[in-house]
Amino acid sequence: MRRKHRRLQSEADLDITPFMNLMIVLVPVLLLNMVFAHTSVLELNFPTGESLSAEQAEELQIQVVIYEDRLVVADNQGGVIKNIPQREGEYDFGLLKDVMKEIKSRVPDKKDVIIMPSRQTSYQSLVSVMDTVRSYEAVVAGSVVEAELFPEISLGDAPAQASGSAEVSS
Repeated sequence: MRRKHRRLQSEADLDITPFMNLMIVLVPVLLLNMVFAHTSVLELNFPTGESLSAEQAEELQIQVVIYEDRLVVADNQGGVIKNIPQREGEYDFGLLKDVMKEIKSRVPDKKDVIIMPSRQTSYQSLVSVMDTVRSYEAVVAGSVVEAELFPEISLGDAPAQASGSAEVSS
């Protein structure tokens, strides 16, 4: 008589403890190392096509015109304040910041500025000008803070360059 050998069949228990340990460690590490995209939105004012009222025409308007070879800071009452030529093929944003600080010290209540790029202005140049005229880093009580210059930015088209003239019309 032959014996039947029965193998003992038992169901294997699924041990997920090592997997859970891995997840407990891996998820926080991945979350801490993840780079979050920082997107900031800047609210801009665009021309509406409506004519200016007499009160708006009398109000001081600070303008920064971006040409291919220079930046022009002007106002609608006195004309050109400062011509800032390019240095080594780059716009001089440091000098622009200094000019804007000086203007802000003369008219501290003014918050708006009009930026007028020409058609050849690159997007990066436009954004750099916007960042420069909006605020600057200042040291207050031993810490670096963003000091406000002209946070309300409006956009318009740059007037055509007159040959040899640096006039900007309002």
